Amino acid sequence: MNKISTRQLLFFLAAIAPVGKIILMPTNLVHYAKNDLLFPAAMNFLLQAGVIFLVLLLAKRNLSLHDLIANKLGSVAAKIILSIFSLFFFFAALLPLVEQKLFVQSVFYDTLPSIVAFSSFFIFSAYMCAKPLSSFGRTWDILAPLSIAAFAGILFLSVKSTDFGALAPAFGTGAKSVFEGFAYNMSWFLDSAILLSFLGKIDYKKGLPWKGLLCYLAGAAGVLFFLAIFYGVFQDTAVNQQFAFTKVARYFSGIETLGRIDYLFIFALALVMAFYAILPLQAGIDFLRQSFGSREKRFFPALLSVIVNAVMLGLTIFLDYQYITLNDAITVKVFWIFPVFCLLLPLLALLLLIRRRRETE
Repeated sequence: MNKISTRQLLFFLAAIAPVGKIILMPTNLVHYAKNDLLFPAAMNFLLQAGVIFLVLLLAKRNLSLHDLIANKLGSVAAKIILSIFSLFFFFAALLPLVEQKLFVQSVFYDTLPSIVAFSSFFIFSAYMCAKPLSSFGRTWDILAPLSIAAFAGILFLSVKSTDFGALAPAFGTGAKSVFEGFAYNMSWFLDSAILLSFLGKIDYKKGLPWKGLLCYLAGAAGVLFFLAIFYGVFQDTAVNQQFAFTKVARYFSGIETLGRIDYLFIFALALVMAFYAILPLQAGIDFLRQSFGSREKRFFPALLSVIVNAVMLGLTIFLDYQYITLNDAITVKVFWIFPVFCLLLPLLALLLLIRRRRETE
């Protein structure tokens, strides 16, 4: 049965989704907002939390997004809309994948490895994207406690080295910088759009929207605390500190005695990040399966997964050493794509449902 339980969904919202925002987003936030980095991050988290709450209201209908649209606008419209969503997910996956590649190369290798070393990730991704969502749910049962423990460990090791006074004065950079930090970091907030692909596959329980909202806000609070520590540790040099979560704990006073115990937490979070980076691809492939697959096409998801991951591997190779250009293109030049797909369209889906209910009364 291709379902995820309420527990697994809450694990995802509280402990898996937040982890994808602590690799390069902190540096990007500092670039625009400096010591005000908490405000644009909080604005994005609050918007996401509100939309996630509304999307989880849709989950009560136990219908997929394809079925919700098809019931109102017809199957052709549903196929077109889901195909456009798929293209968005494949586009949105580019930055996290290149980010993941840079992280692996910089943190886990002493010398620069060949692209072949990272290509194994896409074999793993192709396998997972061909699996039903229930397989991800079972991994979240394992990864969520691991994520919480590892994240808490890094925060614990870092907090004593933090000068929280560096965050003052609030709004010292001006409203323009805060807004830029808000707008140009939207590409890291895909959670509400990804949640649309979960519709019809959630074992809905009473109170899920409120529980989901609180769990997501709890994860957001953890990330905001981490951002405060990150800036408090590095302050004016934070803009040059990529892969922030791998560096904040290095000034722990017990490192000389115990060794780099923070690497245990870094490895654990890296495992969680690998699963999270796959989700946009999985969502895009699933929407294509809903639109063009059938029960007779048993190997259709697997074939799609292989093709999509092969293309993404090719793009990753092509974009090797082009992260700055890619980051500028996605986060700045076409940043407006993300509020459209992650905020506006989920809200329109809810309006379609409300309209349908009124018509049937």
